[in-house]
Amino acid sequence: MALEIHVLDYGDIELETSFLVLGHECGRVRRVPVYGFLILGGTYPVVVDTGYRDNAIMESLGMRGLQFHENMIENQLARHGVKPGDVRYVVHTHLHIDHAGKDDVFPMNTTVVLNRRELECSVSGLMHPQYPKPDIQHLIERLHTQDALRFLDLEITGAEEIIPGVWCEPANAHTEGSANVIVETADGLACICGDVIYNFNDQIVNQVRQTQFMEPQVTGNHAGSKRAEKGAIKKLLNNFRYLLPVHDAPAKIENQQVTGRLQMQVPGPVVSSVPQRNWFPM
Repeated sequence: MALEIHVLDYGDIELETSFLVLGHECGRVRRVPVYGFLILGGTYPVVVDTGYRDNAIMESLGMRGLQFHENMIENQLARHGVKPGDVRYVVHTHLHIDHAGKDDVFPMNTTVVLNRRELECSVSGLMHPQYPKPDIQHLIERLHTQDALRFLDLEITGAEEIIPGVWCEPANAHTEGSANVIVETADGLACICGDVIYNFNDQIVNQVRQTQFMEPQVTGNHAGSKRAEKGAIKKLLNNFRYLLPVHDAPAKIENQQVTGRLQMQVPGPVVSSVPQRNWFPM
């Protein structure tokens, strides 16, 4: 069975638009999804990112959480016949507040996989409070529990395999330790790219305030340089057939261009060539 990626809908958040795209529509509030991903068809079920802990915790960033019963990670997994205890690995693109909030739903014999540099960044204070205390404390508990945590050293290794057909590479963008999760599907390579891309339309398709040809716009939330952010986005567009960010619909890529968008599965039917949030059910 070929590997497939199923989108898990963890709810939405409301935040200022300039958080998504640097300097864009400052003061305007936009509602965006928060997704995770379930990889099936391989040796074991693999989950990528676990969403945010609860609605209240988003207030620490001045954001509003919109998470309901159907968005609970147990219910999202159940739609695919999977229980938390069935998942062998939870892999993280990074550890921000809306990516690692439900790790404690999984038993300690589920191994959480993350880049070592990212855990270091989470306790450095550099992007506080985007790394909330209860999420990081849980990871420290895993650090002291046999086989509950696996560190990657992507800055040194370049890539590390999780299961056959799934591996991680350094993202070199967004946070100091962000990782891209690569999945080998029957229709080409798919990359779960975390928050390297927030919004395809404003950053890549109709990139705001850009005059240069094929020049991506950066997000309003990154720890590194603008050059690094732009380069990381260009690398994604050059190397993968599908891109799956956490806050926008997956995209099909051809010749470094977004040529279509997909619904809740990759590979899957392309539903449009124009990015729109409302392709996904609330």
